Amino acid sequence: MTAQVSFRQADGGDAVLLAEMYDGAARWMLRNGIDQWKPGGKPVGHFRERVAAGEVWLASHGGRAVGAYELWWEDEQAWGPQPPVAGYVHRLMTDRGSAPAGTGRVLLAHAEGRVAAGGRSVARLDCLSDNPRLRAYYEAAGYRAVGEEPGKLAADGTRYGVTLMERSLSTAPAGGGVTSP
Repeated sequence: MTAQVSFRQADGGDAVLLAEMYDGAARWMLRNGIDQWKPGGKPVGHFRERVAAGEVWLASHGGRAVGAYELWWEDEQAWGPQPPVAGYVHRLMTDRGSAPAGTGRVLLAHAEGRVAAGGRSVARLDCLSDNPRLRAYYEAAGYRAVGEEPGKLAADGTRYGVTLMERSLSTAPAGGGVTSP
């Protein structure tokens, strides 16, 4: 069954909600032995900047925010200079306490639809190289590993390795379960 959620583009007033959702997802990861996000790793200011710089989308179900993602139109830090053929999905997150089953896949489908609506044919993302569960999740959603970036720069100045993944949108499914205002 596909999660039925509605989407709206986030605005600056959503920055606190987005930071709280990020922290909740980070706490869930830590409880489940996934070393990826850390609570406080993306403060309110990060989300204000991302909303101002581009697209951040919120998913709601039953009047409550249950997920979100950032969509970037370039990501030179991980992918280097690229022709404008892709959209880059970042911070895909769900509220584990209230999101219906399948919300993560619906978020991906929505992001892929936004990329296609922007005239681009490839959806890209990256995940920590040492996070096999997340890589398997994205592979099951149709993404394939196309490279590694061993030295992506974190906000705190540290470097970490990521697996670069992409999906051709010519093979992406229709965005079932997705509604927009």
